Amino acid sequence: MRKMIAGAVLAVGLAGFAGAAEAKGCIKGAVVGGIAGHAVGHTFAGAAAGCALGRHQANKRQRDRDTAVQPAAR
Repeated sequence: MRKMIAGAVLAVGLAGFAGAAEAKGCIKGAVVGGIAGHAVGHTFAGAAAGCALGRHQANKRQRDRDTAVQPAAR
């Protein structure tokens, strides 16, 4: 019971950080994490972790794109 409450608190806490503009990567990560978490009995914790990981990966890809597009300094 305590793990379920901790997972719910974590999910609500992470949901507070996700804004409309910050949703890129979160939805897909939450779905995959929720499915994986459901397999082991922690659906919401998996969804929260999946959202965080998906967002991290989206930010990393965006940084890579931004550095590849910038012209060389003279």
